[in-house]
Amino acid sequence: MQALLLLQGRPQVTAAELARELEVSVPTARRDLEALAMSGVPIYPTRGRGGGWRLIGGARTDLTGLTEGEVTSLLIGLTQSLGAEPERVAAVRKLVRAMPAPFREGAQRVADATVRDVPWGEVQPASVSETVTTLQRAIAARRQVRVEYDGSQGVVARELVPLVVGSRGARWYLLAAPAATEAGTADAERLRTYRVDRVLSASALAVPGAAPDGFDLAGEWARMVERVEDLRGSVRATLRVQPWAVRALTDRFGAQARILDEEPDAEGRTSVEVSAHRIDALAEQLAGWTSVAEVLGPPEVRDELRRLGERIVERYA
Repeated sequence: MQALLLLQGRPQVTAAELARELEVSVPTARRDLEALAMSGVPIYPTRGRGGGWRLIGGARTDLTGLTEGEVTSLLIGLTQSLGAEPERVAAVRKLVRAMPAPFREGAQRVADATVRDVPWGEVQPASVSETVTTLQRAIAARRQVRVEYDGSQGVVARELVPLVVGSRGARWYLLAAPAATEAGTADAERLRTYRVDRVLSASALAVPGAAPDGFDLAGEWARMVERVEDLRGSVRATLRVQPWAVRALTDRFGAQARILDEEPDAEGRTSVEVSAHRIDALAEQLAGWTSVAEVLGPPEVRDELRRLGERIVERYA
């Protein structure tokens, strides 16, 4: 929103100028301008010396003339383009404060309930599914949703109160619960985690759906991440890693890696523990690090690496 205010008062705005106004980095400001354009705001960039971003045809955008749906769409586009850096979170807060007062509450719900969590070694999703947008709109409007979910029990249909939608690395998750009251307040005791990529369909209902008073959004997200990481890291292996490869390996495994000792051994190698949800998955990830890391144990992972090597030799011999 502050970018729009700047564009209204100036012939054009550069990413550097916006970065100074929002107190963020230039790449962050550039991504925010691109998000505005993708969300339908009539702006375009001009390249080269003296270039910048400007409103198409000199158009003027009156923020007070935006509808509630347009405000929600704009903020959804921005939150989906954001990372987890503190400066970006601060920028969203400033944008929410700049919104027309009647729409600020719904916009604040979207901002609060959208989490972008990017651990070391992982990447943000290249694109965001329409399901995420549907869930964010339902949160903004305090509506329940009906989803068809392909889970461990097969495809099931459920009516839920969406509470948090967020990405962990390249994967999006939904925290939701059934309604506990006729007014549509969620039953936080029955909170469940859903992978958005397993949601076959999602539609908002004309039924109220809101978080209970005092709902600990940040705390519940942190507990969800801990549960997911525990499931992903049920199989562990200990490695001895060459010193120049420690940072690269731990970045690649992200939350699934930890350094066991700071002091290297006699050969200069560092002990690192990595984990995954299955033995074969862990072996496949480790296969590419054979030249810089030795798996000390457990034997099951070493055996799986040996079998993987035999299959590679058999195919390419």
